Amino acid sequence: MTLCMRQPQEVLLNSLSVDPDAECKYGLYFRDGKRKVDYVLVYHHKRPSGSRTLAKRAPHNDTALAARSVKQDQPLPGKGGPVGVGEPQPPADFHEDDKRFRREEYEGNLLEAGLELERDEDTKIHGVGFVKIHAPWSVLCREAEFLKLKMPTKKLYHINETHGLLKKINSVLQKITDPIQPKVAEHRPQTMKRLSYPFSREKQHLFDLSDKDSFFDSKTRSTIVYEILKRTTCTKAKYSMGQGEGRKKDSALLSKRRKCGKYGITSLLANGVYSAAYPLHDGDYEGENVEFNDRKLLYEEWASYGVFYKYQPIDLVRKYFGEKIGLYFAWLGVYTQMLIPASVVGVIVFLYGCATVNENIPSMEMCDQRHNITMCPLCDKTCSYWKMSSACATARASHLFDNPATVFFSVFMALWAATFMEHWKRKQMRLNYRWDLTGFEEEEEAVKDHPRAEYEARVLEKSLKKESKNKEKHRNIPEESTNKWKQRVKTAMAGVKLTDKVKLTWRDRFPAYLTNLVSIVFMVAVTFAIVLGVIIYRISTAAALAMNSSPSVRSNIRVTVTATAVIINLVVIILLDEVYGCIARWLTKIEVPKTEKSFEERLIFKAFLLKFVNSYTPIFYVAFFKGRFVGRPGDYVYIFRSFRMEECAPGGCLMELCIQLSIIMLGKQLIQNNLFEIGIPKMKKFIRYLKLKRQSLSDHDEHVKRKQRYEADFTLEPFAGLTPEYMEMIIQFGFVTLFVASFPLAPLFALLNNIIEIRLDAKKFVTELRRPVAVRAKDIGIWYNILRGVGKLAVIINAFVISFTSDFIPRLVYLYMYSKDGTMHGFVNHTLSSFDVSDFQNGTAPNDPLDLGYEVQICRYKDYREPPWSEHKYDISKDFWAVLAARLAFVIVFQNLVMFMSDFVDWVIPDIPKDISQQIHKEKVLMVELFMREEQGKRQLLDTWMEKDRKEGGRHNSHSPRAGLDGPEHHSGAL
Repeated sequence: MTLCMRQPQEVLLNSLSVDPDAECKYGLYFRDGKRKVDYVLVYHHKRPSGSRTLAKRAPHNDTALAARSVKQDQPLPGKGGPVGVGEPQPPADFHEDDKRFRREEYEGNLLEAGLELERDEDTKIHGVGFVKIHAPWSVLCREAEFLKLKMPTKKLYHINETHGLLKKINSVLQKITDPIQPKVAEHRPQTMKRLSYPFSREKQHLFDLSDKDSFFDSKTRSTIVYEILKRTTCTKAKYSMGQGEGRKKDSALLSKRRKCGKYGITSLLANGVYSAAYPLHDGDYEGENVEFNDRKLLYEEWASYGVFYKYQPIDLVRKYFGEKIGLYFAWLGVYTQMLIPASVVGVIVFLYGCATVNENIPSMEMCDQRHNITMCPLCDKTCSYWKMSSACATARASHLFDNPATVFFSVFMALWAATFMEHWKRKQMRLNYRWDLTGFEEEEEAVKDHPRAEYEARVLEKSLKKESKNKEKHRNIPEESTNKWKQRVKTAMAGVKLTDKVKLTWRDRFPAYLTNLVSIVFMVAVTFAIVLGVIIYRISTAAALAMNSSPSVRSNIRVTVTATAVIINLVVIILLDEVYGCIARWLTKIEVPKTEKSFEERLIFKAFLLKFVNSYTPIFYVAFFKGRFVGRPGDYVYIFRSFRMEECAPGGCLMELCIQLSIIMLGKQLIQNNLFEIGIPKMKKFIRYLKLKRQSLSDHDEHVKRKQRYEADFTLEPFAGLTPEYMEMIIQFGFVTLFVASFPLAPLFALLNNIIEIRLDAKKFVTELRRPVAVRAKDIGIWYNILRGVGKLAVIINAFVISFTSDFIPRLVYLYMYSKDGTMHGFVNHTLSSFDVSDFQNGTAPNDPLDLGYEVQICRYKDYREPPWSEHKYDISKDFWAVLAARLAFVIVFQNLVMFMSDFVDWVIPDIPKDISQQIHKEKVLMVELFMREEQGKRQLLDTWMEKDRKEGGRHNSHSPRAGLDGPEHHSGAL
């Protein structure tokens, strides 16, 4: 008997010398120390106070593990088995009994499916039991063949290497990048590759089975077990419930479930029969005496902030977490790398603005106090006239982001987005080749087509209603019918319809679709209402600050109002993001999608739509609506008849757009992406730790004993999917591309954030989360389409930002149409219209008209209108139409030119790298050669055997003593 099998008395005697759990590696193996734990099911159970000691001393029955036809009432081997006869029975709890009977049936079915189970209820976590699952070799082979898993064969072949100049360049790059490469075996460049082939039990001789324990790695084993868990069903509950009406009602429900219900692991988790199901991590990741494992290697070379400058060991990430998570981190790595050139160009554009700010004639004219330009009040009554020179700082700052280089940067970023998408497609193809995912489409749907638990429950409910309606209809039909033949046909047809597989149609889902539409429209309206509320806040605050007696406060009204309004927007966006995420999940649940893939895609679409509107609506307002519908002095536009619409600064709204974008982007990254991701999981972990500590018993053995692996993993946070991770990166991608014309430093801040984000996510996956089930995936799914959509939208938005938000087009028009000396001198005066103060409406003129120290008769405002001395005073001037035509022309030219260039980049760069397509072709040829050689070998072997049999037959005939008697003469005589 091994150390893991010793009785508690022996454990106590040897506790000072040998750890009794060392041989089973603290829960990574069964108690025999040989069979690896591939999956764990967790359940809550109620146990009387006296049962703990008895459970510890229960005898183990390992012989039952090999049996596949185990009766449901036979306990699983392991701690928590049969208990003493005199044990006090707990009071009847029918719901707990129902869960227990379902577990017994389900576990019996798992045993029949070939899995081996072991139960442990003697744990440090009170009231929690664990069922450890091991998949034997025969089951792994059967399921690998069913899932068409590609496994490496014995055949090795050389990967095509580059030659000549390209080889030298690659060797130089390899030497240069060697310090930033992770010290992981899987990351080293490979010159040889094993030919892969879908596993087949008939062709096991093709595969290298010298070490069967490591042929299927832990990721593959857990995937196989999870597929069995989803496929295995529990169809009945076997207990007899209490007395009276409750018993009748629940018995009727159970009979319906027995008739129609199917409960796989997803249903059992949803119904609380099991509280968790997860594969185990490979071991501990920190500590002096920790055995080396993939988790520890990932922690040291990937999930540590000290290695932020290194490449990610993507192959090891895929080996440990599966292809889907591997592709996410590979995509994040490619995106972060591509941000480096974008950041460099963005910084150069910003530095160009800084270098030319003193040479910018329009801002110099605005700052020149000698021009003595008096501007009209920014609000009614409380605001007075003001000097244009007071907006000097804003005008100079606007030039940093509103200069000719900005147009170039917008074109560059559009091409950058197209190049990024093409680069990712090529990288994805390389990973597909390296991870043996070529030709995966056929298998994907078969693996993912498991109906969700909620869908099955809804179908069950529909079928029961349909059945009851048919019974009611037949009950109402009189026995004596005039047309008995017609009645029989109807009855037969009803029976046929009932036996058909019930599906949810659009009519069943129509209430959910209507709820979705109404809810999404309402949420979008809420977002618009909040933006409108912030606009009113800005207007009223500006009016209130204008009444302040302090000159410094009045001079900084615009900056103060903008900064506080953006902070309010940021807080609202962060709060609504969490609310909208929950609402999107609820809306998707009530639709009852059939499969997990369909559920995920619908959830992503709704969440992205709501979060896109939430994040970008305030920015869209500043970019395209602020200052557009203001009116003019004497005829302003009002909201609710009292709040006058806001105006842009004399230098334009681009500076305000830059402030809005930068604060929201940086605030979301700092608070939502980093602080929440670090703080909330740690808080949840701490709360869970306190709960478990409160629930744990005060036995000395409990405190001395080290936690088993499955107990430690149970305290970790469950994996909630990659949707939140992708979502925050896609929103960031929008900030980087959509309004990059107004904020060239956006790629730089995104780069700095992502360097931290990669390690933050890596640390979360390695240390904070339970190990997710490995999922095969060939691409990033619907996220790629969303990225392409954002990239196309970015071209259109940047065209409008440059054309309508910045002063780039008015400057060009002035330079080539109105400038007398071919310079920008006089541009500011050209963009300002004049207003006679005597034309103010009653009650809107400033309360203090002499605030500047002199009487004002004519004030200026930013617009293209006729002067008051014209016969068509205050009408839109022809200059306005000239500028508008130029703006629309620029939008059309810019959009078509950039779209054409993006499509050209898409066409020039092939989706599949040439060397990869050659390698894929080479693999196909080698596979054909392998099977041809195998068939030839079989044929030669068969010919050899036949020749050998022929020779042995001839030798036997020649040595026979009756050979002379049986000659031709004998035969002829006989005949």
